[in-house]
Amino acid sequence: MDVLSHPQHFLLCLQNYIPPQSLTLSCPVCRQTSILPEKGVAALQNNFFITNLMEVLQRDPECSQPEACSVLESVSAAAAGKPLSCPNHEGKVMEFYCESCETAMCLDCTEGEHREHHKAALKNQLDAIHNRLPQLTAAIELVNEISQQLTERKNEAVNEINMTFEELERALHQRKAAIITDLENICSTKQKVLQAQLSSLLQGKEHIQSSCSFTEQALNHGSATEVLLVQKQMSERVSALACHDFPERPHENAHLDCQIETEGLRRSIQNLGVLLTTGAVGHTSVATGEGLRHALVGQHVTVTVTTKDKDSELVRTGNAVLRAEITGQDGVRAAEVEVVDNKNGTYEVGYTLKSEGEYSFSLMLYGQPVRGSPFRLRAIKPSDVPQSPDDVKRRVKSPSGTGGHIRQKAVRRPSSMYSTTKKKENPIEDELIYRVGSRGREKGEFTNLQGISASINGRVIVADSNNQCIQVFTNDGQFKARFGVRGRSPGQLQRPTGVAVDTNGDIIVADYDNRWISIFSPDGKFKNKIGAGRLMGPKGVAVDRNGHIIAVDNKACCVFIFQSNGKLVTKFGARGTSDRQFAGPHFVAVNNKNEIVVTDFHNHSVKVYSADGEFLFKFGSHGEGNGQFNAPTGVAVDVNGNIIVADWGNSRIQVFDSSGSFLSYINTSADPLYGPQGLALTSDGHVVVADSGNHCFKVYRYLQ
Repeated sequence: MDVLSHPQHFLLCLQNYIPPQSLTLSCPVCRQTSILPEKGVAALQNNFFITNLMEVLQRDPECSQPEACSVLESVSAAAAGKPLSCPNHEGKVMEFYCESCETAMCLDCTEGEHREHHKAALKNQLDAIHNRLPQLTAAIELVNEISQQLTERKNEAVNEINMTFEELERALHQRKAAIITDLENICSTKQKVLQAQLSSLLQGKEHIQSSCSFTEQALNHGSATEVLLVQKQMSERVSALACHDFPERPHENAHLDCQIETEGLRRSIQNLGVLLTTGAVGHTSVATGEGLRHALVGQHVTVTVTTKDKDSELVRTGNAVLRAEITGQDGVRAAEVEVVDNKNGTYEVGYTLKSEGEYSFSLMLYGQPVRGSPFRLRAIKPSDVPQSPDDVKRRVKSPSGTGGHIRQKAVRRPSSMYSTTKKKENPIEDELIYRVGSRGREKGEFTNLQGISASINGRVIVADSNNQCIQVFTNDGQFKARFGVRGRSPGQLQRPTGVAVDTNGDIIVADYDNRWISIFSPDGKFKNKIGAGRLMGPKGVAVDRNGHIIAVDNKACCVFIFQSNGKLVTKFGARGTSDRQFAGPHFVAVNNKNEIVVTDFHNHSVKVYSADGEFLFKFGSHGEGNGQFNAPTGVAVDVNGNIIVADWGNSRIQVFDSSGSFLSYINTSADPLYGPQGLALTSDGHVVVADSGNHCFKVYRYLQ
């Protein structure tokens, strides 16, 4: 019976073939597995081409198209699971398929007209494989070269280690000989003094013994005449010896020790030598920033290179060999390029072009191009940049100064000088939840609020600087309390700038003008003051996991760490631009590793230190791009270690990962900021920021 003439039989055949409750169908011929519809075999789609073909042929029993009949027979045979017979070679089964002709064929066919087809297809495949050989050969040569360089550098390092330690051994032997020589000289000098004294004493002893012996012999054995003859001479000699001043007290001492302090040297030796390496590779590492493509003549531009390993994982250590070069169309170097290692796996590459034109910007990591390198760079004159409202330059002055500053336009972030309709920013789509306050002196009003903090019991604490008080609110913005009296006595506030809450709920207040830190109970009762006589102008304050109070001295450009009773633990920092120096540091936060995060206002960076003040890394540079700052102020760290920074001059909030790599920024466009200061995370996970220029604080939804 023809199964195609009776589809119901074919359906029944499939249902018998497929195991019960099976979710898949395995083709009896090719064994390819397909997913069955939810309603099983009955829901499989019909092959309308075959059914239509059957209808056409069945309408004309006297078929005049033998080719069509042959097709129908083949289809029927295939559907019935029978071998297909070759129409060109009787008795031969069609076991093969020619892709060029899209037809089945038997073994004899493969030796006939289809032979060349397979040769051509195989040749095409062979050519494709051959074309990959030069690429693989080049890759093998490159990897071999790197492997050879690695071995050579290892051998060079071994030689350098051997030479260094041999020099140290020589230095040790030289020092040993010098110490022994000095020891011998000192001993010899002392011995000379002692020997001279000993000689004098021995000589005196000999004289006395000889005089005594002579006199006794004269008295015992001499006649009266003989005694009379020597009496005067012996009397004078004995009298002289009796009153002679012999050096009976030691003219020297036996003190001669060798004290060698080895503990520090041993520690130094144990830490002697550092092996520098990274897993960074060029093809996964990325460069970001508008400076890759565009620049303004005469203006310094920076881009950021983030290094990654072969698996595209971030490399979090520095010291990678990164080379940058900008050349003109003539191939001549067009600018000096500076590479700054942030020591966290990212690098700042800065340059200044002196003339407009087209350039090639090459970034090579260990001799291999960073992804996308070389970049086509175009420089234009500043006068050629189209003006827009957001491109207005703003003058920045430290908010801790006594004078005012020009009110800048509060914007979400400065627009690119090459703005397009394509959205280049990467905002976390958060929104303003609420804002509290306006300019004034009443409860819930502020005048130049500065620091802000949050407690675990759902309170937001604000340092209302020019109103000389502290105000407390709930997490949903309800006013709870206000305390503080203007003055310069203990317990009074003159200019509160920073605020923090310790594990006991006590409120720690940095008072800039009183030059100390005041500690209040949770209900605002004064308890103690610390840092008086040490602090010159404290700005930000935080409490670490050990209960230590960390104070940023904005005026002295350093960081103090106190015990809660006021005893100084340590102090680090000075005025300057190096890693351990600051230029008007503002606020501070502590991460889950107890590391100290400080915003360095005039150095336009954020610096991270260990709990005892050792420099770890820094990030940020001056500018308006992603990851750049125009005087950073407030800082907070979330539970994942991400660092949230208030960018004062750019009036925005940026988010970085724990290593300082830019992640995104918080969308503040609904109610733009104007000179944000303190920043904190509330107990319910929102970002609260002191919007100083607008005399209010704002709470934003934050996706951790």
